[in-house]
Amino acid sequence: MPDRVTIFDTTLRDGEQSPGATMNTEQKIEVARQLSRLGVDIIEAGFPAASPGDLDAVRRIATEVKGLTVLGLARTSFYDIDAAWEAVQHAEDASIHTFISTSPIHIERKLRKTPDEVIEMARAAVRRCKSYVSKVEFSAEDATRSDWDYLCRIFAAAIEEGATTINIPDTVGYTMPAEYQELLRYVRANTPGIEDIVISVHCHNDLGMATANTLAAIQAGARQVEVTINGIGERAGNTSLEEVVMGLKTRHDLYDDIETGIDATQLVPTSRLVSRMTGISVQPNKAIVGANAFAHEAGIHQDGMLKDRETYEIMTPESVGWEESKLVLGKHSGRAGFNAKLVELGYEVERETLQDLYNRFIALTDRKKTVSDADIIAIVEDNLQRVSGDVIVKLIDWRAASASDGDCEAAVILEINGREREATGRGNGQVDALYTAVDALVDVQPKLEHLHVEAVTSSADAQGSVLTRVRVGDEVYTGQAVSTDIIAASLDSYIQAINRALVARASRTQDQATKREAV
Repeated sequence: MPDRVTIFDTTLRDGEQSPGATMNTEQKIEVARQLSRLGVDIIEAGFPAASPGDLDAVRRIATEVKGLTVLGLARTSFYDIDAAWEAVQHAEDASIHTFISTSPIHIERKLRKTPDEVIEMARAAVRRCKSYVSKVEFSAEDATRSDWDYLCRIFAAAIEEGATTINIPDTVGYTMPAEYQELLRYVRANTPGIEDIVISVHCHNDLGMATANTLAAIQAGARQVEVTINGIGERAGNTSLEEVVMGLKTRHDLYDDIETGIDATQLVPTSRLVSRMTGISVQPNKAIVGANAFAHEAGIHQDGMLKDRETYEIMTPESVGWEESKLVLGKHSGRAGFNAKLVELGYEVERETLQDLYNRFIALTDRKKTVSDADIIAIVEDNLQRVSGDVIVKLIDWRAASASDGDCEAAVILEINGREREATGRGNGQVDALYTAVDALVDVQPKLEHLHVEAVTSSADAQGSVLTRVRVGDEVYTGQAVSTDIIAASLDSYIQAINRALVARASRTQDQATKREAV
């Protein structure tokens, strides 16, 4: 009988900690429902003690999303654990995940405790969790920089108190595959009571080894993997769910036919949804879900593909949710044909949205000789990102003019909270001038940190995709837009990022008001 690895998805917790990736409650619920369709076993829905908003989001996911385990993260404090229980108690299958640092640098400089005190804190936390739920996961933060014998001691203590899963995380992406395997085997051999416990791993990608370390850990006996969609997460991100799942599936000969419960055909739709909700685009050469993952440009590759797809493809695009083009669309195509193409590409939209998308498609056919699948995907993703979430700032009109000396002047008209306002700005280039005009109208002080422009396709008349990242205070927000006019896309993406900042501020204000009312 095939062995099975539990897929623990932390996109909504660790993934959301990516700079600028914050989602509102409705967006989190939509992602959670898609994760259920994808077939994940466990959702780490959030960190309930972090804020009333996070607690409410986890509570709603626990109440509304079925068919999997919903888990809340908690430090070893009773306050955190009680908040996690309050959030997940109505789940179909509830669990709590508690953690504490175990490496010398964390114990001495962050916790300022003795190693024995940390073990007692872990014991008390697991006992508290166990008073609420039957399934308790205990994690040793920064395990890969911890003393191995100390890890065995603290894991044994957690198991004695009722932990059902032990997590050995590579919190800072420090370890290497062979070393990680050796650590897991040591813990398995030297931890009393671990025989009937699930061993989990959670790897970060600081050295680009997250997927390799996770797959190595599975070979060493780990039977739960903690992953995120598109590999998003703190710093350089987490282990990518799609890479682990397809690694096991494609190389089943190396992994003794180990299986997961994932419906791989949902990988691409899930990737797109998470990208849209977080505003973090997927790099074109990303394994499995990147736009170029199944693209072949070199002549020798194309020749091989024409003779036999297996010459250069180790999996089919259809197996992970990509679909090959079957319809050729142009300016004479009707809504029915356009909608059929959307369905073929994995999108189901409502009638009103379909009309908006069709109008944009027809307008694009007037500017481009050929409209590719990539162009249509860009239109859909851009449109869906525009309409998701609350909108405080809306672009009404803009204009910009350049001079040969580089000095530019621009004007924008924005609708802010239902009221139209206009401002002008000057800058070094049209984009800079437009951003200056926008800054004059909004009551935040955005600092542009990153502006990335890329062509959706390789043609001279390609649409341009613009990703903008701005910092407001201590937080980073992103926006993304698509247009054949790069100036328009740059302005649109900037306004999207600012809108996210304003919505987040409004949410924090509401959370603070709720706290005051509760007091």
